[in-house]
Amino acid sequence: MCRLTLWLACVVSLLAGSASAHDASSYGGVFRSRDLGAAWLNADVGLFLNAALVIAVDPRDSSHLLVGTDLGILSSRNGGRSWVPEARDLIIGAVFALAFSPDGELAVCAAASGVFRRDQDGWLRAEAPESAIPARALVAGPANDRFYLLGRSRLFASEDGGRTYAVVPGPPQMSEMTALVAIPGSADILAAVIDGRAMISHDGGRSWRNAGFGGAGAPVDTIATDATRPQRIWAAAGGRIVVSDDLGAGWHSVGRSLPEARTRVRGIAASADAITLVVSSDRGIYRSEDGGETWTPKEDDVPTHIEAGPLARDPNDAGVIYAVFSLMPYAEVWRMAIEGGNLLARIEPISLAGGLSFCVLVLIGGGLAAWHLSRRRAATHLPR
Repeated sequence: MCRLTLWLACVVSLLAGSASAHDASSYGGVFRSRDLGAAWLNADVGLFLNAALVIAVDPRDSSHLLVGTDLGILSSRNGGRSWVPEARDLIIGAVFALAFSPDGELAVCAAASGVFRRDQDGWLRAEAPESAIPARALVAGPANDRFYLLGRSRLFASEDGGRTYAVVPGPPQMSEMTALVAIPGSADILAAVIDGRAMISHDGGRSWRNAGFGGAGAPVDTIATDATRPQRIWAAAGGRIVVSDDLGAGWHSVGRSLPEARTRVRGIAASADAITLVVSSDRGIYRSEDGGETWTPKEDDVPTHIEAGPLARDPNDAGVIYAVFSLMPYAEVWRMAIEGGNLLARIEPISLAGGLSFCVLVLIGGGLAAWHLSRRRAATHLPR
């Protein structure tokens, strides 16, 4: 009896030592702010996501959200209070690119398993060249049937509601396009990062002009549109935030550089007067209330030591923004998506064997405890 009790105590102590209380900073996930980044709340309670990569908000219904993760797509119809996986047998692997059509009738996504569109009949596979996968971004054009897809480095376009995609003849094939946005309210104006420089196209990506920002010394990390000023675009390079109020004809720096050197910016959101700024990066979330003169890292209500992905703003309320976080570095998720790797391959054989051995020990301990209790119960019922 003493030996059994001692053995069970050891098992329990091992189990307790291997578990820890939930800490929001220990997981990736989705966070929402209703006051342009001043306060944040977890919008995926209970999911414990490893890597949330991108989020899209339905322009017709702000409570309808789609989130791309390292393992497919999740959707919420109630603003994040509950989530369900979508098309698990079809959309497989990391999803970096998601978009709704302007009227919210269509949704498109690109995963490791292909490019897909959703209408009233559900998710269906789209026709796209192999080089479109994995995709960095999906952008809705001005018309409901037009979508732009940024693949590994080339631009593709769909004119039939995301059913088929074709290469857009544009920069030389050796050029690398790493970020893409569509200018709100314009017919065919796109902004992109190509070979580390901010570039502008007025013809749907067929020709591009250098917008005069970025380069080899400080390549551009990302480029972003403004929710309140159609002619305004934002960009970041070398930890410095810049803005143009004339679609890249001229730029000026905003405040000071971010506090940590070599910060890679992934999302920028700003108030209409450009006084309040929110930046997502590989160092988390930064916010400024004085036009970038001082930056404060958000540490109280969002993860503090894992990477933040691109920001998404509610099309119906510019003060509402979403941020996604990944416990696994985005560069690693992207590399694995390119190589077609499986997340399970990251588990070392010794770690896997150790985990299985621990599970076996717990099962044996439970079995022995049940056997001991059953014998005691039987003994109490024996006739005297």
